[in-house]
Amino acid sequence: MELTLKRTTQFIAVILLAAVVTQAIYTYLYVSEMEVPRQLLWGIESFLFLMLTALAGSAMLQAKSLFLGWSALAFAGVLNVVQVGVGLTMFGPFFEAAGTVEGIEPAAHSVVAYSFMVYNAAKALLALAAIVFGMARLNQGAKALGGLTTLVGVIALIANELSMAMGRDFLGENMPLAGGSGVLATVLLAVCLLTLKSDEE
Repeated sequence: MELTLKRTTQFIAVILLAAVVTQAIYTYLYVSEMEVPRQLLWGIESFLFLMLTALAGSAMLQAKSLFLGWSALAFAGVLNVVQVGVGLTMFGPFFEAAGTVEGIEPAAHSVVAYSFMVYNAAKALLALAAIVFGMARLNQGAKALGGLTTLVGVIALIANELSMAMGRDFLGENMPLAGGSGVLATVLLAVCLLTLKSDEE
């Protein structure tokens, strides 16, 4: 089955929005101190990010421009799969061991720190994609959408780079600027992709 660049772009936008929804559900349940179905939500996210990687890679080969944006999207998908995989396979065993074996707790926390490092790296790549496609929409005449997406993308890129360099609590633990701006950049990126005039038009 061969997908056109326009249809591929639309699928990518829907995947990004779906990923934002799963993250919003997870955050709401976690903040509300309710039971979080991590296996289900992270399992869905792993599928979404696998599809993002494949579709963005396909779009990069089909497109005649904006290669940096497509590349950023593809590798953001790869990093998100790694991050979700760490959460699904390593969080449980490490913290279970930390409760019974003395000296394991620092190692458990290092796994969490690594997971957030990858999380911030993926958000930084999504922010970079938001900048690229925001500027593209700006050049196509969508000044409000393009300008806002580019601005939020720059903020998210800087915030997530700082979180990677300085630690995940550097810009706020409860409502971190890095995560919040990254999510907003992802939503705006999806809107840009849905309305983007492709090379085929």
